[in-house]
Amino acid sequence: MRIAQIPPLYEAVPPRFYGGTERVVAHLTDALVDLGHDVTLFASADAQTRAMLVVVRDQPIRLDPAPLKSDLAAHMSMLAEVRAQAANFDMIHFHTDMLHFPFFEDIAEKTLTTLHGRLDMADLAGVYWRWSSFPLVSISDDQRRPLPFANWAGTVLHGMSAELYRFHETSQGYLAFLGRISPEKRPDRAIAIAIAAGRRLKIAAKVDNVDRDYFTKEIEPLLDHPLIEFIGEIGDEEKSEFLGGADALLFPINWPEPFGLVMIEAMACGAPVIAYACGSVPEVVEDGVTGFIVHNQAEAVDAVGRLATLNRRDIRKRFETRFSATAMARRYLDLYVELHGQAAPPPRLVNSA
Repeated sequence: MRIAQIPPLYEAVPPRFYGGTERVVAHLTDALVDLGHDVTLFASADAQTRAMLVVVRDQPIRLDPAPLKSDLAAHMSMLAEVRAQAANFDMIHFHTDMLHFPFFEDIAEKTLTTLHGRLDMADLAGVYWRWSSFPLVSISDDQRRPLPFANWAGTVLHGMSAELYRFHETSQGYLAFLGRISPEKRPDRAIAIAIAAGRRLKIAAKVDNVDRDYFTKEIEPLLDHPLIEFIGEIGDEEKSEFLGGADALLFPINWPEPFGLVMIEAMACGAPVIAYACGSVPEVVEDGVTGFIVHNQAEAVDAVGRLATLNRRDIRKRFETRFSATAMARRYLDLYVELHGQAAPPPRLVNSA
């Protein structure tokens, strides 16, 4: 099939540091190419991809040093380029929320839109009522709850390139927190769990400007404890060592997380996940197999004490089965074929992911 992939322009594809949507698009795009499809990626000039690249911006918005820039203008220019080339594709796969709806309404049937964020915000319902002709993909079943009426074509759990993450048979005796320092991610809970369990905690996390005050007032004072080590933001090349060396990833969220990529990144390295039962967690973590699902601090501390009952090699195998980029790409191909109404060509696996 001839497939276009349209990511947002905020981060590189894949991101150099923190960034979920662009990372998923990068891995999906390469996996589709490896399966023998003709894929075009619309992205900034620094994208690393095995697909044909159409450059729509010189650099990702986040890395642009210009003091004033318009993310809306950048995305509108990209959508105009996609529209100009729309006839070249069997399927146009958007990852830009609802921004493209007014421009592609007359060809909605040849599009697929994956929604990557939370959907419980004001005004969203009206948009999905108004542009109901666009088929949508959720990244977990739980993500759909605020918009049960929407035109859902399916749910596709995220996947990542298996070759990017090194499996670690043994850990190095610490717990890990990886992601963003923000109230909904609850790094304070992770710190409390580690201290109560008497275990070291390494925190590799990004601090956005919007969360700077929260970090300074709520989290920074907790970092003085001898069991706590704050590393800061890390890139892909450092994740395998960081996650693979952990006894477990702590994921103590208190918001309806649509997916949570860091959970499967940890599994890819062999590290189990201790996660609070919010959002997508029950769909991602297999309790007692790839980690433990908990409801409070006491259960989390108890789970830390039961980590030795889990097999790290089995965790990696479950990642390969459920969350590899190839598994994700095949699930999307099923939807492309269903929507396009044609048989898919036989897969031609070039490079396993």
